[in-house]
Amino acid sequence: MSDDNQPDARTDGGTGIVPPDDDTPTWSERKSRRTGLPRLTYEYFERARREDQDLREESTYVERDVLAFPTWPHELIRNLALTSFFVGMLLLLAATLPPHIGAPANPSSTPSIILPDWYLYWSFGLLKLGDLNPAISLLGGEKLMADRTYGVMANVVIVGAIAIVPFLNKGSARRPVEQPFWAAVGMGGLTFAFTISLLSIQNIMPMNVSLLFDLTFLVPIVMAGITYAVLKTMREGYMYDLNRRYYRLRPPK
Repeated sequence: MSDDNQPDARTDGGTGIVPPDDDTPTWSERKSRRTGLPRLTYEYFERARREDQDLREESTYVERDVLAFPTWPHELIRNLALTSFFVGMLLLLAATLPPHIGAPANPSSTPSIILPDWYLYWSFGLLKLGDLNPAISLLGGEKLMADRTYGVMANVVIVGAIAIVPFLNKGSARRPVEQPFWAAVGMGGLTFAFTISLLSIQNIMPMNVSLLFDLTFLVPIVMAGITYAVLKTMREGYMYDLNRRYYRLRPPK
């Protein structure tokens, strides 16, 4: 306490790690100290913990107040520390668990099974929708476009549908239970991506091709319906208004 009964600037308890509020060092001062990344990281987390604790004790709001920090140096130091940790883990795994290198490919023989990378199975499955390519009787029973062209058009339609969803749903929901319809659409899309991937490897699937083809389109619809029904039931007991006020950003008093 000072002579005029005013509290001193808050510190971290006298450890000297976190400077007082009125004595925050500049970037040049930090650099001249040569503290290094570990000490700066500790300073960031210690100051963030102290300020958040003080804010909670002084605030009269029932909802949780959100405290923000400047990008430099607080957020950048935190992100650098987290990035360094994960990069170190990747380097450790790469050094201790090297990938297995198989026999070299034989350019004179074609493999019996040719598949793309696993994350492109859904697109490869759309190329196999030739059974849905209609034949026009007015053209003598000939198909209007080739099956491969039809598969490419299917890719364009699916990618276009994914791209337009953010423009159709502009709500502020934070949880699937707040908008069951769009949550059901998302779950149906994820299920369809999985089932169409299984259709792309039908030559190695231990299942009848016709049954697999039917399940590719039936299972996503069923999964979307179940998701909508479950979330719709949960929403009746969900405090939507309280949840919305809980996450509203408000300045502390």
